Amino acid sequence: MKKVAVCGSLFFVIALGLICYLSFHKVITIAGVAEDEVTKVVVAGQEKSEEEVQSLTFRLGNADTSYLRIPLPQGVKAQEIVLENHYMDRQLWIMIKRPDASFYQDNMVSGNRKKVESGTFDVTEDEIKLNLKLTGIYECRTILENDNLYIEFMSPREMHEKIVVIDPACGGMDLGHKGNGVTEKEITLAVARKLKEKLDVSGIKAYYTRMDDVNPAPEERVALGNDIRADMYIRIQVNHAEDTAVYGTETLYNGYYFIPGFGSVELADLLEREVVTAIKGKALGLKEAESGDVTIMEATIPAASVGVGYVSNAQEALLLSKEEYIDKIAAGIYEGIKKAYEE
Repeated sequence: MKKVAVCGSLFFVIALGLICYLSFHKVITIAGVAEDEVTKVVVAGQEKSEEEVQSLTFRLGNADTSYLRIPLPQGVKAQEIVLENHYMDRQLWIMIKRPDASFYQDNMVSGNRKKVESGTFDVTEDEIKLNLKLTGIYECRTILENDNLYIEFMSPREMHEKIVVIDPACGGMDLGHKGNGVTEKEITLAVARKLKEKLDVSGIKAYYTRMDDVNPAPEERVALGNDIRADMYIRIQVNHAEDTAVYGTETLYNGYYFIPGFGSVELADLLEREVVTAIKGKALGLKEAESGDVTIMEATIPAASVGVGYVSNAQEALLLSKEEYIDKIAAGIYEGIKKAYEE
């Protein structure tokens, strides 16, 4: 009985300590956003150029701390702060629901800014928006305490054990292959969005070259995987052939950059088999990517590109326009990723 009382008291003390810590140290959730390069800020329905946005003032020198300290207007609560990690643009956006036009004219940002190139801010009717230009791709740990937001920038590898990069081909003005009423850029993005639903609950951290109708340069796409040292880089694409009878799944791999153990050809083989199994389709097999294929051939990590069908084939194009079929493709890619971690 005495042991039970002691355990109960100990549990109460630990729980109380945890509640107190969370009360005084608010952690801000950061959304990961993959978008095209941001060059303009929209304020009250009007676009502002970068020159019109005001620069943040940083205190000279780095404090003996791992955190960047951002002062906040008095009384700001955690729910009034939104952070977006625009990692494709190497930017961190901080939106504060306190439109104080003069606050960042009078208050400096301090602490460790080794991973911050520069900062700007702008004020709308609804919020203050800070934009930190970063030196690379980072994850963030945050603490809200005493009207200050503390941000520690960490490499993705410090935060996540398993990392993949998903690259939906084409986007923006690049429609990709077209045929039978469907376009490549729409199909690849649809597959990526379905895949995201599965990866979000898997414990695997996924970065996306795009999740909107934008078109990052090939060099930017492959740099995402190389820079964060992802475990694998997977491009989603759609094929087209002069012979409209051709259909099926074909997967490209980087045959130039040899990786011992589990490399590009092994990844391509897994993806080909799992997608074909998921859609009950036809396997056209593996093919080595050509030298001009920057996104695959310049990858220094296992890299493969899944061609999920031919829009030139009327029947396959019809299937690719159906949500349930897109979900099966995504399920196949997801199974391939899971099995890659079992290799």
